[in-house]
Amino acid sequence: MGRDFSKVKRIVVKIGSSSLTYSDTHKLNIDRIDRFAREISDITNSGVEVILVSSGAIATGMSRLNITTKPENLGKRQALACVGQSNLMEIYNKCFADYGYTAGQLLLTKYVIDNKQTRENAENCINEMLNLNIIPIINENDSISVEEIKLGDNDNLSSIVARLVKADLLILLSDIDGLFTKDPNKYADAQKIEEVENIEDLKIEKSESKSSLGTGGIQTKIKACEDATNAGIDCVIANSSNIHAIKQILSNKNTGTYFKAKRKQKLKEIEQSL
Repeated sequence: MGRDFSKVKRIVVKIGSSSLTYSDTHKLNIDRIDRFAREISDITNSGVEVILVSSGAIATGMSRLNITTKPENLGKRQALACVGQSNLMEIYNKCFADYGYTAGQLLLTKYVIDNKQTRENAENCINEMLNLNIIPIINENDSISVEEIKLGDNDNLSSIVARLVKADLLILLSDIDGLFTKDPNKYADAQKIEEVENIEDLKIEKSESKSSLGTGGIQTKIKACEDATNAGIDCVIANSSNIHAIKQILSNKNTGTYFKAKRKQKLKEIEQSL
């Protein structure tokens, strides 16, 4: 099978809340965000377009207001997202500015994706940001989305975005090294799966382990990869603690777990998969 990302020109990178915060304090890991900004900026300098799907609005709001436990109340979570989203973008912009780039924010909702006109508007907006050398940073609009109208977790959102912008590669960065035969947090004999050609053939123990700040587990990542690979987009699940993971993946190193895209479909079919 083998990896070959030598012709990749556009990638979507998803980074979760647990990757942006310290596990003990739940406060933002500024050093990691800065190193991601540096890595993405250098990759952009090389000619590869990068769209970042970033969680972290609620976690950043919690950090800013010194709240240590994610509230159950929806209204409070939405209020935290209001505070956190602007603060997170401020931090991203400060970090990217050090490497010569400006970040642009785009908040999506299910209404935007479900409507043909607004979906096309979102696609055009991302393309224009890329044309202007702006780093698009995308999140769901957590301040107004509720369970009944949510796109889901950001694994799903990143898969939707990858299909929307017709990306060549989707990289899901989280707190795991890839896909394992068993939950590696529970079983010492768990083995990492290097490559997956047919997701339907996977035989792994179901696990929904996740951080207290995150919303997705390994099953949501598999589903995101399934949707993307069905649309002809290669995917990799890798660990965000490896700050050079994106570059290593683009260099065809065996970083994370590679999900091989199915045959390229017509653009109309990809759009219909959204």
